[in-house]
Amino acid sequence: MMDAVRAFLRHPSGMVGLVLLLAILVLALLAPVLFPVSPWEMVGTPFSPPGEDGLLLGGDTLGRDVAAGVAHGARVSLLIGIASALAAMVIGVVTGAVSGYFGGTVDLVLMRVTELFQTVPAFILAILLVATFSPTLPTIILTIGAVSWPPLARLTRAEFLRLRHREFVEAALCQGEGAGRIVLGHILPNAISPILVVTSLTVATAILLESALSFMGLGDPNLMSWGFMIGAGRTVIRTAWWMSVFPGLAILLTVLAINLFGEGLSDVLNPRVSRRRA
Repeated sequence: MMDAVRAFLRHPSGMVGLVLLLAILVLALLAPVLFPVSPWEMVGTPFSPPGEDGLLLGGDTLGRDVAAGVAHGARVSLLIGIASALAAMVIGVVTGAVSGYFGGTVDLVLMRVTELFQTVPAFILAILLVATFSPTLPTIILTIGAVSWPPLARLTRAEFLRLRHREFVEAALCQGEGAGRIVLGHILPNAISPILVVTSLTVATAILLESALSFMGLGDPNLMSWGFMIGAGRTVIRTAWWMSVFPGLAILLTVLAINLFGEGLSDVLNPRVSRRRA
């Protein structure tokens, strides 16, 4: 474990991603302290450019603080991204583990279901689900998780197919251990590394999906999000560019940070890549 940590600390792009990600997390955690006024409250003149009326990043069409919106939006985007990725991981790992371990008819049925989800574009399916149900925070999280699990299921299945006939699994079977103990105690710990990497990258995809849904007016109307801010500023982008540019930069930096972090994690947890780098 400590070797992996030291290897990650020597990974340039991974460290850049980690630093950026920590800065965004700190901004999200300190948002109520840095901007105690609600991001929905009018605090300045409408269309105030950056620096005027004491607004660091300017004001929007109603005089709301864009900087406060970006900071509070970080909390929403990170919460939805992490929670959705965890939901996708649970669904995908359970599906892939059952499919890969038992095989046969179970594998056939579960993989056909997985392919069914993959035939429909994730964004289109997310729009249909959110539009069908009320666009609340739990609904958005479950929707994004429900459209993001197939890659994790396929990866988990491939890892289980690779590991289920290894010597330590056969030894556990000879000792009379049950399927649950073998899956959770022997196979899953040896397959967790690539699953964690893909899950970390799923966070970035979830943030982009949530931003797109909010941009289209399908986000939670009670929460300030980056996608909502961009959508609100798209009609006045020529006269008030800061309304869309700053939340757009926040999305760009967050997704970039997660991808760099995921790349570093992948290189460190992949033994072949680690040996090449050494």
